[in-house]
Amino acid sequence: MRNEAIPLQISDEHASASACRVADLLLDIGTVLLVSGAHSGRVTRNIERVARAWGYGLEIFITFTGLMVSIKNEADPSERVARFRRAPLHGVHFGILTEASLLTWRVVEENLGIDEVEDRWAEIRRMPHHPRWAVLGGVGVACACLCLLAGGDWRNAGVALVAAVCGMFVRQEVLRKRFNPMIAFMLASFTTTLIAGLDMLYQFGASPEKTLATAVLYLIPGVPLINCAIDLIEGHIPTAIARGVYGGFILLCISVGMSLSIILLGIHNF
Repeated sequence: MRNEAIPLQISDEHASASACRVADLLLDIGTVLLVSGAHSGRVTRNIERVARAWGYGLEIFITFTGLMVSIKNEADPSERVARFRRAPLHGVHFGILTEASLLTWRVVEENLGIDEVEDRWAEIRRMPHHPRWAVLGGVGVACACLCLLAGGDWRNAGVALVAAVCGMFVRQEVLRKRFNPMIAFMLASFTTTLIAGLDMLYQFGASPEKTLATAVLYLIPGVPLINCAIDLIEGHIPTAIARGVYGGFILLCISVGMSLSIILLGIHNF
């Protein structure tokens, strides 16, 4: 099922059109940062920087599934605007995070107006992800290198590369058809372990257990778990707990996929 961002507008009757426009822009920037892999502190700092540069006080409430912002015109405290938006599916896009931070600093240093910021933000939102072949190749090479670092030989690394690429391809296809992301993780783990497990059965390399252990590491939810720790340190407890549960459930799906594949292959010494 498609997960769309659903805006909920709560506006004061005395708010001007410009204040509403600023609130909508800040909410959009914050929501996109949230679902692109930014921790709560980064989201807050970026949109607060813009709000202060334009003369607005900002209150923000961040959850894993949505974002609320409330701005107040410092020159006219009666002018207040509040906005809420539900966040779509979380992912990782470091390019957007970098460009958004640079844009917010330009607002402060170059005194950019809202028209310029809206135009530049529209371009940033359209930034594409890496090409699919690059993601597949990068994942395969990364897992192969991890296999070598873990003590496997080149044949083990070759099997790990093929297993990781096939598993990532399955994950991309499942997500492209808009199935639940957890199903994508489970099927990718199952596919990768099934191929890597052939090394255990037929002994292609000297250390087939290294192949099985490292081929699925591309699925580890590093960004949610790291953000969970950062949010805990910075005091964003509800969001931190949600990120931790999300990351933990991904790990559970990975282990279920691996277990099913290992049982199917009849591997008893892993």
